[in-house]
Amino acid sequence: MNLRPPRVKGLGLVAWLAGILFFLPIAWMVLTSFHSEESAATNPPSFAASLTLDGYRDFFGTTGGASPWPALVNSTVASLASTLFVLVLALPAAYALSIRPVKKWTDVLFFFLSTKMLPVVAGLLPIYLFAKNTAMLDNIWLLVILYTSMNLPIAVWMMQSFLAEVPIAVIEAARIDGARLPTLLARVVAPIAMPGIAATALICFIFSWNELLFARVLSGVVAQTAPVFLTGFITSQGLFLAKVCAASLVISLPVLAAGFAAQDKLVQGLSLGAVK
Repeated sequence: MNLRPPRVKGLGLVAWLAGILFFLPIAWMVLTSFHSEESAATNPPSFAASLTLDGYRDFFGTTGGASPWPALVNSTVASLASTLFVLVLALPAAYALSIRPVKKWTDVLFFFLSTKMLPVVAGLLPIYLFAKNTAMLDNIWLLVILYTSMNLPIAVWMMQSFLAEVPIAVIEAARIDGARLPTLLARVVAPIAMPGIAATALICFIFSWNELLFARVLSGVVAQTAPVFLTGFITSQGLFLAKVCAASLVISLPVLAAGFAAQDKLVQGLSLGAVK
């Protein structure tokens, strides 16, 4: 016997419809990536077109094009390194703003959040001139520094709310046992707040992996990232739709894999404090 009220059933149906609507463009991209360029360019599109791996062969450079591996490696290095630096810097900052709060900590949090209100393009020219004068153009470590500074405010904001849920009694007991701040953060606070830290790390990784504007302007060949490499398929000769869809799917896989692997901690971390 189904005892669920009609309102709950209606909300469930709306959720399923929303999920299907969000999934349809991804399914269409996957299907198009297995079509030839001729079949992908037809209007209206043909669902019964023959399938081929030509788009993936073109993307991986097996037919003579540029190899995507340097760009994928650059994106991996920039995303992982910046995420690691963000966590190392954000954890003590969030600790100071939550467990051992500083004076006017709400003003500090507002300052962190206000840095995200500046349009990214407004800081593009000064950063470009700085990179040019310091010979940092087309350097992957410049992108690491930029991604770290861009993601640090939102990471501190998120982790402050996560660390506020850590029991003070546990921390005080560790301090009585002689634990200093580095040990306290690494062995007491971090394990308890691990779901929140994992959620923060995943979001910072996604933001870094998907960033395009700075990578497009500040990188050339050596530090080219995967999103910049993807834009190279849109040329004056036309839009190679099948190859773009294949490239988009491959470049999206690391983010999808990271989200799938950390989905339990992501949900747990984002719901911390929601239920008292």
